[in-house]
Amino acid sequence: MNALKALHDEQDQAVWLDFVARGFIEKGELKQLVERDGLRGVTSNPSIFEKAIGHSDEYDASIKAVQETGDSRVIDLYEGLAIADIQAAADVLRPVYEASDGADGYVSLEVSPYLALDTEETLTEARRLHKAVSRDNLMVKVPATPEGIPAIRQLTAEGISINVTLLFSQEAYEAVARAFVDGLDARAKAGHDVSRIASVASFFISRIDVLVDKLLDEKIAQANDPDEKIALEQLKGKVAIANAKLAYQRYRSIFAEPKWTGLAEKGAKAQRLLWASTGVKNKAYSDVLYVEELIGPNTVNTMPPATMDAFRDHGVVRATIEEDVPGAEAVMARLARTGIDIEKIAEQLVREGVQLFIDAADNLLGAVAGKRAALLGHRLDGQSLALEETLANEAKKTVESWRASGAIRRLWAGDATVWSGQDEAGWLGWLHIVEEELEKAADYAAFSDWVKSQGFTDAVVLGMGGSSLGPEVLSLTYGQREGFPKLQILDSTHPDQVRALEASIDLGKTLFIVASKSGSTLEPNVFRDYFLSRAKDVLGETAGEHFVAVTDPGSDMERAAKADGFRKIFYGVKQIGGRYSVLSAFGLVPAAAMGLDVKAMLETARVMVRSCGPVVPPAVNPGVLLGTALGAAALAGRDKVTVIASPAIDSFGAWAEQLIAESTGKQGKGLVPVDGEPVGVPAVYGHDRFFLYLRLDGGAAVAQDDALRALERDGHPIARITLGSIEQLPQEFYRLEMATAVAGGVLGINPFDQPDVEASKVETKKLFAEAEASGSLPSETPLFADDTIALYADPKNAEGLKQASHGLDVALKAQVARLKDGDYLALLAYVPRDERTAGILQEARIAIRDGRKVATCLEFGPRFLHSTGQAYKGGPDTGVFLQITADPSQDLPIPGRKLGFTTVVAAQARGDFAVLAERGRRALRVHIKGDLETGLKRITAALKAAVA
Repeated sequence: MNALKALHDEQDQAVWLDFVARGFIEKGELKQLVERDGLRGVTSNPSIFEKAIGHSDEYDASIKAVQETGDSRVIDLYEGLAIADIQAAADVLRPVYEASDGADGYVSLEVSPYLALDTEETLTEARRLHKAVSRDNLMVKVPATPEGIPAIRQLTAEGISINVTLLFSQEAYEAVARAFVDGLDARAKAGHDVSRIASVASFFISRIDVLVDKLLDEKIAQANDPDEKIALEQLKGKVAIANAKLAYQRYRSIFAEPKWTGLAEKGAKAQRLLWASTGVKNKAYSDVLYVEELIGPNTVNTMPPATMDAFRDHGVVRATIEEDVPGAEAVMARLARTGIDIEKIAEQLVREGVQLFIDAADNLLGAVAGKRAALLGHRLDGQSLALEETLANEAKKTVESWRASGAIRRLWAGDATVWSGQDEAGWLGWLHIVEEELEKAADYAAFSDWVKSQGFTDAVVLGMGGSSLGPEVLSLTYGQREGFPKLQILDSTHPDQVRALEASIDLGKTLFIVASKSGSTLEPNVFRDYFLSRAKDVLGETAGEHFVAVTDPGSDMERAAKADGFRKIFYGVKQIGGRYSVLSAFGLVPAAAMGLDVKAMLETARVMVRSCGPVVPPAVNPGVLLGTALGAAALAGRDKVTVIASPAIDSFGAWAEQLIAESTGKQGKGLVPVDGEPVGVPAVYGHDRFFLYLRLDGGAAVAQDDALRALERDGHPIARITLGSIEQLPQEFYRLEMATAVAGGVLGINPFDQPDVEASKVETKKLFAEAEASGSLPSETPLFADDTIALYADPKNAEGLKQASHGLDVALKAQVARLKDGDYLALLAYVPRDERTAGILQEARIAIRDGRKVATCLEFGPRFLHSTGQAYKGGPDTGVFLQITADPSQDLPIPGRKLGFTTVVAAQARGDFAVLAERGRRALRVHIKGDLETGLKRITAALKAAVA
């Protein structure tokens, strides 16, 4: 008789196959094993599926078919494949199941190894898989971890058949067996049928000998006594079988106890011991050792195909499981005397077993992610990293560290220890916001239709930082849509800028979008007060109909909007910080107002969300890859993230600036983003740059491409992001959000707080309150003043700039001289932001960069206070700051307040400088008196002369 078939027919041992694959089932090979060899079950695990799916193309057509119906998550693609295979295998084995009255004919599917240490998640996953497979002859595999054992009891009580995996010790086996009995007992007491529940306890064999033999070899090498060496040698290859035989004795004892016999009388089936890992690893041993020595009644041996072939060919069938039990006890006693603790061995093997399955799952899901990306093609924005060898190696180590620690899964699960272990878990709403907002797509479409129906010519976002920078990108990238208003942004309290915006609109035909998360931010409130008053002058008491608010529930802004009769209030998510809010209502309301298809935007973004998902391994996860590269670069001193973008999408840099700076620049660490600095030749850069290049296919600038290639040849690190079209820009919001969060984890900081931004707000509010009380801001004494310029500094900076008393040229030369290698210069201009002012100051920054090979930042206040201001005050102390203020042409009163916008912007500038000084930053303030353009040109000339 066929030896495999004889195992069951003669010894009541079921043969199961430790293998499954699509083609193997479809070609009838599984059915052949059932008919020829009496195969009675199939087991699977992540390693088996990794080999089947990751190392073949037989699943590609199925993945393609699913993707053609719409993009899917990586985990859904994998599970769809696995469940289909398990169902097909279960159907092949269904006759065995029926003929054995539910004792055999099972196929096993494992819960995710990522959940091995979480009881509740294991329960949820097991129930879900049981329902999804929908086959009576399914066994759900649950690991015998301490967290798995309670799940085994509960799932058994619920009537789910369980294959308990990763058993190595007798003690653990007994705990598992009793959990099974307790679960059945609970089910019986609840009045449910217990006769159709089956279970196996997968007791691993060969891995024990592999580890024990290694430890024995070490002891043999250390032993001096020849007899001791012989005794140790004789234990090799014996421990795994002895351990299993003694586990079988425990099985016999447990399932002879009264508690069990009572259940058996109700038709319950005993949990069988299943010998797993029976393929021999040591070639010195017989290739059927772990089959021949463990044959006994009411047991299972699950074999890999090679072991099945070997046993079919030359295996000997005889009852062995209870042979020489005293000898097995002696083996285990001798092992204990050597100092090798089998329980510690078992604990180690469980940990390693879980990790091996995690590694296999990572490889499997990485393969599926790669196939998904290939099928998506240009619909998924591309990414490539060009890093010099040392940085590439560090980034690779960081990626592997994230994989081995499960950091991306922990990030998605809200584990604050990914970062600093503070309140990070409370700020992760952005992870899921795309799916949540897609459920509201119809609401945004309705709002968009209403806006169009009203005939508005303009829509103005009144907000700061995260409330304004995202909408600004949308406005500048997509432009005005036919039939919809032109979207404009006001994020400056400079009276000349406020006045200029008002002059550009028709108040009677303008929709105002007042955006503030907290509702207490100074700027949106004064903007609202001013424009609501001006709108009432034109529209009367119905002016509120031209206003909508975007704010968090329960905020002061919500209360004010209701009181003022705003047309609508859209709510943000409290668990999303402003800089992560562009794909929430704060970005989507302006998008809808300007006529963009919000649903299409979100669906595009979702492609990237899924690419950065929790089960997508770091090595193929674009957000993690970029974030680890940024973090590794920062730690290596390349912390100036220079954003270069194709002309049609170059406004993205200002949004990226806030996200990167405000998230990472704290505790003296962080990344300093550089936006708007035109790309130069390699000679003008130091060794502190990391270039982030967003390239638009069909809209790329040849000069940028050439310059980036030259920089790469010169050894500068470059992350290239390729967009197929501007419609795919929403993907980049999410990619960079994920990358920034990951970089924060690499740096060990909280990427969701902004302590130094708050410090500036506090200082500004204090100054403004004092000014309202006294009628003006406190007077200041300049270091130098003439008819058009005055210089100011705190005492410490004044001491370091004694030359400032000799005039502007000398002062700026001294300030520039404070720059060292690896530093950056930031021009902080509290003046109207327009092409004229930016153009003048741009000349100065380029001259400084080219002359000193340092990074340069050109910022306009007060908007940068809610952006890069965090990094300037809390990040690395490598900044040299030149603040520029100017007298407005005319003040603009704010309704309900004693003082106007001139005082607001002046208080903001002073508050900003005060915190810079308090943080010990190298700062100087230049105040322009009189004509602004003349003053800016004078400053620029002095800066250019300083590096001439």
